Amino acid sequence: MSHSSKLIRVIFLSFFAVLFSSAVYSQHNDKAAEAEKELNPGELIMEHISDAYSWHIMTVGEHHIEIPLPVILYSKYSGFHVFMSSKFHYGEKSYKNFKIAEGKENPLKGKIVESVNGKDIRPIDISITKNTLSLFISIILIFWLFISIAKSYKKRRGKAPKGIQSAIEPLIIFIRDDVAKSSIGEKKYMKYLPYLLSIFFFIFFNNLFGIIPIFPGGANLMGNIAITMVLALFTFVITTFSGNKHYWIDIFNTPGVPWWLKLPIPLLPFVEFTGIFIKPFVLMIRLFANMLAGHIVALGFFMLIFIFGAMGGAIAGYGGAIFSVAFTIFLSLLELLVAFIQAYVFTLLSALYFGMATEEHH
Repeated sequence: MSHSSKLIRVIFLSFFAVLFSSAVYSQHNDKAAEAEKELNPGELIMEHISDAYSWHIMTVGEHHIEIPLPVILYSKYSGFHVFMSSKFHYGEKSYKNFKIAEGKENPLKGKIVESVNGKDIRPIDISITKNTLSLFISIILIFWLFISIAKSYKKRRGKAPKGIQSAIEPLIIFIRDDVAKSSIGEKKYMKYLPYLLSIFFFIFFNNLFGIIPIFPGGANLMGNIAITMVLALFTFVITTFSGNKHYWIDIFNTPGVPWWLKLPIPLLPFVEFTGIFIKPFVLMIRLFANMLAGHIVALGFFMLIFIFGAMGGAIAGYGGAIFSVAFTIFLSLLELLVAFIQAYVFTLLSALYFGMATEEHH
């Protein structure tokens, strides 16, 4: 990483520290407010990593600067409703019969519910949330990037790569040669290469966006289990439909295994069959947990500033800030490596599953 890119990274992190500090201090800026509402680090961290109906930018005093997003609801009681999330004001999170559910024990906390005869009922919600907008932005950027690279290849056929093409080409060759070919085989790897490249760059780019603290970054997309579940489901479906005769025979009648392990209780075939579903489940949990944990740890170090300040006053808070920001910068640089590793691991395991499903009998 060059000195200029390191400097930009430090500026981003420092700016994020200021934004985060203003957001927290706006709620705890005087002793009276602290007496009424104690600092809850866990709750604040979960609010920052969870999905939302608006994209919060910063808090200045009592004013919240945010990007409102479309709320799209269907209720069997009142029909379709389309409005902007700005209708839900801070401290007054209700609009018409709809409100954002609150309460620690409420399983629908943070979701929009409709009040019908005194009961909170969850409508069909297809709103454009923060994670959804981040997903659209990343898809548009990936399409624009690779269409530009494809046009560059056509114009510069036979010439050395140039610009962004020279930065992306080594990654494409790495996935092709060291992941697809080595895991699936030279005869069949081209069939799966488009999918492997798509999931690698999709995960990698969104992991990088999650590290950037300002819009359009900052969304914890890979820390959303619904996203990782869909990616794992794609791998599961492709593996299942690609499985040849030899693959299914190995699952239900593994060669070289004593007969008493197969009959009368088919223990080993049962274990192999459950492995079909365990593999994509592990893919989903690994990516989700690693990316979620990275954001929680980074925000946890930020919260130490306010914890020290509450315990020892302003001096302890400023002293803790030096420690917290230093460790957060270190963790953010480490998270750059984790962003690549998690994309690589997901792609590699998917390729290995495809290779096992299509392997011929020897």
